[in-house]
Amino acid sequence: MTEILAVFRSKVQASDCKAKLAARGVKSRLVSTPAELKTGCGLSVKIPAAAYPAARDVIIKVGYTTFCGFARAGQSGRYYLNR
Repeated sequence: MTEILAVFRSKVQASDCKAKLAARGVKSRLVSTPAELKTGCGLSVKIPAAAYPAARDVIIKVGYTTFCGFARAGQSGRYYLNR
């Protein structure tokens, strides 16, 4: 299963996003942001690719000010940020 990272510049907002996703029944976890992304607070919310629409909806609805974008691993295994 492909997974996506929701990258934040705030640990508080990353944790809040995870809690809001859990309330919608979306399983997620807090993970360290990969260094190659060179952004963020060090925490991202990792979600299954199938949960991307729900995560996008939560992030837009809440209006997180420290959200950097979604990242997905490329063929090389390195993550790339889509803003």
